[in-house]
Amino acid sequence: MINIEIPNADISITERKQTSNANEPEIKSIHGFIDFHQIPRDKGGIFTFYNVNDELLFVGKARKLRQRVKKHFEDTVSPVKNHRDEVYRIDVSIVDDPTHREIYETYIINELRAKYNVDKVFYK
Repeated sequence: MINIEIPNADISITERKQTSNANEPEIKSIHGFIDFHQIPRDKGGIFTFYNVNDELLFVGKARKLRQRVKKHFEDTVSPVKNHRDEVYRIDVSIVDDPTHREIYETYIINELRAKYNVDKVFYK
């Protein structure tokens, strides 16, 4: 039997508003998120979207995490496009190996029963 442990989140960002500071430029909010800059631009890994009740909404993988996560909030073809306002927290785990990313994504989708993932679902 294979034992898979879900990786811990390396970065976690939540929906929030910027506190105004006279010396600070305004950060453009994308569906309530202003901390995308914390997600590495050049790292690969797994990302998970959660709602305010800590329910898993969506799991994905990417070679370049920041680009892919932001794309889910700007794209017209994203599986979460109609549910973007539900997303409250985004967790990101750095996983360098593409094979490991694939395994983790499929495992998390099925083990934690991601609400809006339609591919790689074996529990229905």
